[in-house]
Amino acid sequence: MNIGRRRILETLKDDGGWTFMETLIVLAIILVLTTTVGFVAVGNLEKARIAAARTQIESFATALEAFYMDCGNYPTESQGLGALRKKPETAPSSDGWGGPYLYKDAPKDPWGFEYEYTSPAPDGSPYGIRSFGADGAEGGEGKDSDIKSWE
Repeated sequence: MNIGRRRILETLKDDGGWTFMETLIVLAIILVLTTTVGFVAVGNLEKARIAAARTQIESFATALEAFYMDCGNYPTESQGLGALRKKPETAPSSDGWGGPYLYKDAPKDPWGFEYEYTSPAPDGSPYGIRSFGADGAEGGEGKDSDIKSWE
């Protein structure tokens, strides 16, 4: 009985866990997987930022239409999107202002830049709202392209 017990104890002692090489292989596999997931996530992050900018521009447009219904005009460029949150003090001012038309101050675009408000828009519509994209400059392609309310 002593011999059988000794074999069991020796078998248990030999199971010392993973070797250093096995640990390195597992770490390499984990590194490859996390890098792949990271690249996919970054691509989706840019798509999400573009979608968020479009959504914010649409919400500004809705607020601008409500402003127009109450005041009979759209904010001037000097009044800007701030007129949707606080009654404008500069002309043209209206007693019909029923705001605030936004719950919070106009946010910056998803890349941290201010939205550009123009009145009228370059296409002739009464107003235009634009995000310059990731580079913050006019023009560009892909994530750097402008997102405009008039397109």
